[in-house]
Amino acid sequence: MKNISSVRCIANTFSLLLIISFSLASYSQELRVSKPENAGMSSQRLERLEAALETYIQDNKLAGNVAIVLRDGQIVFEAANGFRDIASDSPMKIDTMFRIASQTKAIISVGIMMLQEQGKLKINDPLWRYLPEWRGSKVALDSSGGADPSEPPPLQNADRAITIRHLLTHTSGISYGGGPAQQQWKEADIQGWYFADREEPIRETVKRMATLPLSAQPGERWVYGYNTDILGAVIEVASGMRLDRFLLQHVFEPLGMKDTHFYVPREKASRLATVYQPKTDGRGIEAAPRLNGMQSQGMYVEGPKISFSGGAGLISTAQDYARFLQMTLNGGELDGKRLLSRKSVELMTTNHLGDTPFRKGQGFGLGFSVVTDLGTRGSLGSEGEYGWGGAYHSTYWVDPAERLVVVYLTQIRPAIGLNDYEALRNGVYQAIID
Repeated sequence: MKNISSVRCIANTFSLLLIISFSLASYSQELRVSKPENAGMSSQRLERLEAALETYIQDNKLAGNVAIVLRDGQIVFEAANGFRDIASDSPMKIDTMFRIASQTKAIISVGIMMLQEQGKLKINDPLWRYLPEWRGSKVALDSSGGADPSEPPPLQNADRAITIRHLLTHTSGISYGGGPAQQQWKEADIQGWYFADREEPIRETVKRMATLPLSAQPGERWVYGYNTDILGAVIEVASGMRLDRFLLQHVFEPLGMKDTHFYVPREKASRLATVYQPKTDGRGIEAAPRLNGMQSQGMYVEGPKISFSGGAGLISTAQDYARFLQMTLNGGELDGKRLLSRKSVELMTTNHLGDTPFRKGQGFGLGFSVVTDLGTRGSLGSEGEYGWGGAYHSTYWVDPAERLVVVYLTQIRPAIGLNDYEALRNGVYQAIID
């Protein structure tokens, strides 16, 4: 009997090892660090980039920053400078977690395209097909020419239905609670991009949005606003899953984004970077208040964990976000895990605005800004480059022509008098030597 028990014990242990080995083998590979010269970049010149990024910490303009550059899918530059938290003397690390705010939008946009590929929606469908309350929207007219500002603005019927594509391109006419009807949006307590403190699901907030006037006619102009938060609600309806679970199952786990969450797990809270703000006297920076709201640390650890903001809600790391972007650069696939077809990524990274004004030399695709004329934009890069940024002063871009992914994370609001984006861009492109 003793021998039989021993055999069973060995067999059970062997089975467990097999399961663990299979799990590790199926988990996404880590990004590989490569000598920059192997990918056509100069180690010596990349030292200039690191020195430039360190300057902002030395000058007390930023507490710290993390930057990562991939070329040909390999890490050629990775730096963590300064402090995650100055008061506790905690250094910034590569795996520090950041509030990425509007960088969430690209991930939600990928989720929408995945659902289109699965046949669960079409991006040219009207929004009301998934969220019926959005049928028959009203548009607020500008009454600034002398009307009583305390009176609600005159309204007109929307001349076309809002489509999923309008939301992806920010041409739905939906703002962040501004525009002619900003008083009504304020009274409904729906203004600004911050959702972490809300105790209602995003689907309910979006229902209330539908009762409020638009800032412009759908398709008329580019208006930055709650478009991607509404897309998060569309994902929930079309997939039949809560937004956080959909992203975990369909994006984060396949891509190995193990540190990307809407709310930071308690065991990871010590890795979350502190938010800073400029001092009122202009001399350096200080920690933002703990009070809840957009100009604070936010309730990303202690919050109610009910509202999942597709427009600005995620926390992530530089490596996690770089993995996501590398998937797009690869045409929808990473480490053998395909999220999208190459053609879907092409559609996402093509300008959809036509003649609609946006930024000089740039258009907007399905979740990304897109460089259309390099000379008109006037900064280093390539036509076809796509990217965006976040409210806590983070940014990223992908340059298909140069096979580059760049992620830059820091935490300061508001970002006043900073030119670190330009220093980052110049430092990356001057290091290319092939």
